Amino acid sequence: MCPLVAEPSRMKLMKLLMRQREYPLRFLLYLEWILLGIVAISEFFPRSPFGQLPRSPLLNLIGLSIFVLVGLRLPSRPVAKVLYTAFELGLLLLLTTLGGIRLFTLLYVVLIVRNCLIFDGHHRSAVAAIAVGMCISFQAQRFRSLELFRALVSVDRGGFLLLSFAVMFGLIVIFLQALVNAVLAERRSREELAIANTRLRQYALRIEDQATLQERNRIARDIHDSLGHSLTAFNLHLEAALRLFQTDPEEANALLLEAKQIGSTALQDVRQSVAALRSDPLQGRSLDQAIATLIEAFRRSTSITPSYRMAVDKPLASDSQITVYRIVQEALTNICKYAAATAVDITIQTNGDRLQVTVQDNGKGFDPNQTTTGFGLQGMQERTAAIAGSFELMTAPQQGCKIRATFPLNP
Repeated sequence: MCPLVAEPSRMKLMKLLMRQREYPLRFLLYLEWILLGIVAISEFFPRSPFGQLPRSPLLNLIGLSIFVLVGLRLPSRPVAKVLYTAFELGLLLLLTTLGGIRLFTLLYVVLIVRNCLIFDGHHRSAVAAIAVGMCISFQAQRFRSLELFRALVSVDRGGFLLLSFAVMFGLIVIFLQALVNAVLAERRSREELAIANTRLRQYALRIEDQATLQERNRIARDIHDSLGHSLTAFNLHLEAALRLFQTDPEEANALLLEAKQIGSTALQDVRQSVAALRSDPLQGRSLDQAIATLIEAFRRSTSITPSYRMAVDKPLASDSQITVYRIVQEALTNICKYAAATAVDITIQTNGDRLQVTVQDNGKGFDPNQTTTGFGLQGMQERTAAIAGSFELMTAPQQGCKIRATFPLNP
């Protein structure tokens, strides 16, 4: 076969094998392949200088191939897990006793790694203890069967070597279990974090949809209450002016002037509603320029020039800028409609890692406990809460109104 054709085939085979088993980290799969490869290669080594045990290389290679194949897919059901582990233990018992396979301890290491991926808690420890016990027993049997080993090593030293092997193998097993536990815990944490992030995004989208719906309902109500009332009054004034145009021209002229003022007010309401509907209210302007535009529009509508101070020494995130703009916009709209104020003060400043927005007027105020239709206030509270901020309302009848929103600079 052409090497250029064989290479992609091997790559496809490796990808297929890795898809068969969902390993938390690829190095566990690579470690298993390396250990199994070492065991397979050791079967082709020449006679050991310490003596030759009864061996069946053909049986060992067949059994090793079966051991590799059964590891391509790990069971998920409890009964299947028990049968799977029992089959692997039986297979290793067969290869160790009848086949005399070399480096059988590496096979038990692979079994213990697989066991960590299959079982949890006490079941994992029980299977690991069984595997460790079998491995140590077979190693002791190997020591006793090697003639050269018996000739060179005394009974006491042989026991010490066996104890050293048992301690070393036990420590390796403990380390592997701790490693796999840490890997699995990290994987579970990542999965839980991904699920939490997905739920958080879904929740944020629902909140955004709900806030958008409430904002649209509020704007629809404002259009119905303000613009509808203004257009109705505008139409009545025109009808009255037409009736009085011949009999009382002065009264008709006064009605037309009032209709003109009503039309200007209705036009301003439409502009405010359109501005509230924009997805990007800043439209490429800086926050300072956008708020200056709001203040100018407020001055034209009320003949009141608000006192404005902005002391921000750090760059603001886009969400923070939009929230500040909306809060100031809604506050000025409420003052224009309801407050009957003669002075307004707007302050935007940073305080450490927090941003504070304050809008205060000297209007007639209200009792917040008796206000049940404050869609504007509710919108400001929701916008502030959406970026982990706090909202304060300080007002009372005939004592003006003060709102303060505080939130992180970069939420």
